[in-house]
Amino acid sequence: DIMAEIENCSCNMTDKKIIESINESMLSASQIDKISTLFKVLGDPTRTKIVLALDNREVCVCTLADTLGMTKSAVSHQLAILKANNIVKSRRDGKQVYYSFDDEHITDIIEIAQAHIKHQHD
Repeated sequence: DIMAEIENCSCNMTDKKIIESINESMLSASQIDKISTLFKVLGDPTRTKIVLALDNREVCVCTLADTLGMTKSAVSHQLAILKANNIVKSRRDGKQVYYSFDDEHITDIIEIAQAHIKHQHD
């Protein structure tokens, strides 16, 4: 049990310099909400699969649906949520709509998450 492994601090001392450093680097409430929302959106397994499929590539909705064994409607619904949260962007080419990451930071987040998971012991 992981909770049994957590040690509780029994001292009553705090480090004022560390408190000041934390307070100086702390983000605004609005920025914290945006980070929390980003992780909530990415926290859905279906959206995580879509994001992993888009890592370093542009993919049309039909190909995503076939790849993930989902309907185009279901994929489009999830992509709309990802797009509304600035995780993906779309590009229309005739009848096809292609999706890719909104910016390189999403690639960084996904690749760091993958490295973290691969680093953990099963």
